[in-house]
Amino acid sequence: MSGNPFPQSREQLLQAYRTMRTIREFEERLHIDFGRGDIPGFVHLYAGEEAAGTGIMMHLGDGDRIASTHRGHGHCIAKGVDVVAMMKEIYGKKGGACEGKGGSMHIADLDKGMMGANGILGAGAPLACGAALAAKFRGKGEVAISFVGDGASNQGTFLESLNLAAVWNLPAIFVVENNGYAESTSRDYGTAVDSYVDRASGFGLPGVTVDGTDFFAVHEAAGEIIQRARKGGGPALLECKMVRFYGHFEGDAQTYRGAGELDHIRANQDCIKRFIAAVTDAGVVKADELKAIDDDVLGLIERAVIAAKAAPLPTAADLATDVYVAY
Repeated sequence: MSGNPFPQSREQLLQAYRTMRTIREFEERLHIDFGRGDIPGFVHLYAGEEAAGTGIMMHLGDGDRIASTHRGHGHCIAKGVDVVAMMKEIYGKKGGACEGKGGSMHIADLDKGMMGANGILGAGAPLACGAALAAKFRGKGEVAISFVGDGASNQGTFLESLNLAAVWNLPAIFVVENNGYAESTSRDYGTAVDSYVDRASGFGLPGVTVDGTDFFAVHEAAGEIIQRARKGGGPALLECKMVRFYGHFEGDAQTYRGAGELDHIRANQDCIKRFIAAVTDAGVVKADELKAIDDDVLGLIERAVIAAKAAPLPTAADLATDVYVAY
């Protein structure tokens, strides 16, 4: 489009906004419904981190695999998992992405290449290595991405996976979503290195750190790393420095946060606000177009909640299904 200063097309910008807004409204609704006692189990929200998942996943197709974390809703939505099926899953209902038997921390959709959220810190990294090895043998240029938080990056499984990916030259990308806290422990207190790029260098991998609240920075860096892996260039690490708007889990008192910290990051480090300002100031997208997307997304979330509440619970007969694959 003439006059567009961004490398993304106008249509791509609108899609990026729709994805980020869908993640935000999905998580904001879960915050309300979980607080009312409507949702079983534990919930970890991705609100505030939308630019990272969106900027990365825009470069992926269904054949590319991702291994997520306990904070996996944003990864699911950005990877194209059906929002209604996600909501049913989180409510523990039949018709959910995993027929209501996985819930928030084990939500998955293999058809979309989403290998699953994972309640075990760092456990997705070796799974991504396996998916990357399979992709390498298939030879179709597919990649696998492991997401971890700053806390999980200290797990042995993660470090071992960096080494394995380097030794086997796998098309694997390791994304560290550094939101500053490993549950309630400050990243500065719990991690010795100044940058996670230093971790990559220790295993001979290239790495880059970007502002995870800047969609454009994430999209550009992820695109270069993913294309490199598709062409046989091997693994790499991407650190996204970001913020989360809620606690580690829903119900977290967040006593480890400084006074006024949450108000500050919502006012000054909101990735969606930054995106809106960039595209509207450039005149590429109009405010009323974004408002129309907002209305569509709110309608989708409301329909998803209604469908989830109306759906039946799994039965005892469902317990042993989906356990083994018949070859």
